[in-house]
Amino acid sequence: MMKFTTLLRRPPEWMEHDGPCRDIVLTSRIRLARNLEGPAFPGWAKKEDRIAIMQELQPRIESLNGMKDCFSEDLSNLDAIRKQVLVEKHLISREQAAKSAGSAAVINREQSLSIMINEEDHLRMQSIRSGLDLVAAHAALDKLDTELEEQVRFAWDKRFGYLTACPTNLGTGMRASAMLHLPALVLGEQVNQVIQAVNKIGLAVRGLYGEGTEALANLFQVSNQHTLGEREGDIIARLEKVIQQIITHERNARRKLLEDSPHKICDHIGRAYAALRFAHIIESKEALTHLSMLRMGADMGVLPASEARLIDTLLVEIQPAHLQTAAQRKLSGEERDILRAEVLRRRLHHLPEPDMSACTGPGPEAPPDGKA
Repeated sequence: MMKFTTLLRRPPEWMEHDGPCRDIVLTSRIRLARNLEGPAFPGWAKKEDRIAIMQELQPRIESLNGMKDCFSEDLSNLDAIRKQVLVEKHLISREQAAKSAGSAAVINREQSLSIMINEEDHLRMQSIRSGLDLVAAHAALDKLDTELEEQVRFAWDKRFGYLTACPTNLGTGMRASAMLHLPALVLGEQVNQVIQAVNKIGLAVRGLYGEGTEALANLFQVSNQHTLGEREGDIIARLEKVIQQIITHERNARRKLLEDSPHKICDHIGRAYAALRFAHIIESKEALTHLSMLRMGADMGVLPASEARLIDTLLVEIQPAHLQTAAQRKLSGEERDILRAEVLRRRLHHLPEPDMSACTGPGPEAPPDGKA
């Protein structure tokens, strides 16, 4: 079994690979909700029943193909900070981190497959891939789901499909989503129009950690809202079509900003570079906003494109629980802000100054001497 320290040290597979449209789409995720036939769902089950279900499912999941040498832990054995680390790495939900006894997480070595036991449903299984690659994420999870269904009976109804705790998950039990980086749409004040248009066609737009969270670092999750009466392939195809349109809008917004307000872009990237390279105290929200600007700079050629991967890593490493785990103790808010600044200065020490000519072109010629 993989230890927590190894899980913490190893970057997730999606950070190491450049999937399709990686400049805009950080990750694609497929999540399946499943419940066992017979027992009460977790929200209604007694503590001893949740523990019994966990003890039945955990070894079965550990034995699945693709889960060799996985991380597998009863969450009651992890302290609050370690559970929050898993949330910050998008491996468990905030809701599961708050659960009591009878809840567990099983995560493969690549951190591309994560199975939550006794979250809102008996099983919440997810697959994550780099870039816009929902089909590959679905294929990996579908294989695991099929293998598990050969061992246990899932709650299923011929009219409603898979039965779930939340009615919006009835049917396939699938939630498909992508994490999009949309800084130009935010700067150009167009992102609300895009969100409204997406909501009108039955899709949801959420923040960095899902429902009810803020879109920090200009990152937005776009996902389907309903699964009843639809096939998994159709849901994925419809979502991908919409995401491709959002990608086009973001790229057009970047071009427009370069054409109309190049110095505004330079200013945002330059201020972000200065703050992250030299600040000694920096709050999480401010740091994430500046990292978003650096990532856009890397996509636009203002900074080396190779730095985008480091920036993605820092989006996770500077989160509160990661900082406290690195410090090996609980930190006050100010201590976290000081350590965050220290981590950013150290990790970005090698970063060259932004090449502003990449977005502004050659500047105006200086006037001849005496003609200013």
